[in-house]
Amino acid sequence: MTKQEALFEFLLRKADDSLILGHRLSEWCGHGPILEEDIALTNISLDLIGQATELYKYAAEVEGKGRTEDDLAFLRIEREYKNVLLVEQLNGDFGKTIVRQFFFDHFEHLLYEGLMNSTDERISAIATKTIKEIKYHLRHSSEWVIRLGDGTEESHNRVQASVTDLSRFINELFFQDEVDEILINEGIIPDVKTFRVAFENNMNKILEEATLSLPEEKWQLSGGRKGVHSEHLGYLLAELQYMQRTYPGMEW
Repeated sequence: MTKQEALFEFLLRKADDSLILGHRLSEWCGHGPILEEDIALTNISLDLIGQATELYKYAAEVEGKGRTEDDLAFLRIEREYKNVLLVEQLNGDFGKTIVRQFFFDHFEHLLYEGLMNSTDERISAIATKTIKEIKYHLRHSSEWVIRLGDGTEESHNRVQASVTDLSRFINELFFQDEVDEILINEGIIPDVKTFRVAFENNMNKILEEATLSLPEEKWQLSGGRKGVHSEHLGYLLAELQYMQRTYPGMEW
């Protein structure tokens, strides 16, 4: 694998993470538990889709095959998407959506802090802009985890169940293969293994305050980075890609 191929794959993975999670959060528009959260989740969704756009745009340039960011976002089949399984999981109730975001935000915060020091100037610039949004996302999800976990008996039980369920997808956030090895050696991306302890400590600090805990069971699910997804992604893509598939080449 060449450096160019590895860079394209990395950009695609991160763009897919942001696009799929952004689409999931957009499903809350008009359905939030309160008006403020309806707006907040929609804004976070827009941030994620904006991040995906920048990453897809750079990925298309790196690939050099004439595809655009829209082609990469809308005209691939399910097995060609490389997002982690966590982001494609169903929203469930508000608490489950928050827990999913909580896990993702903690990882993204550490990753993008590292990416700001990338030897690739384009990635460094994207990370420097994105980290400002991620800090808000992290504060938002962390505050809600505390509020719900240390709230009523029902909110605590619901959120604890979501923590237990979604924790099965945490390990895949730290997936590494040849793509990562090449880019780490070039100084383009950080070695995520180096901040695994910080990730766990940061999360556990919030979870302890929220009177929540990760399960002792360490069984994990994976496959997303290799294009093997849960049953949920196909339905999501059918909705996401409808316009482009129905009216090929359509422009506003």
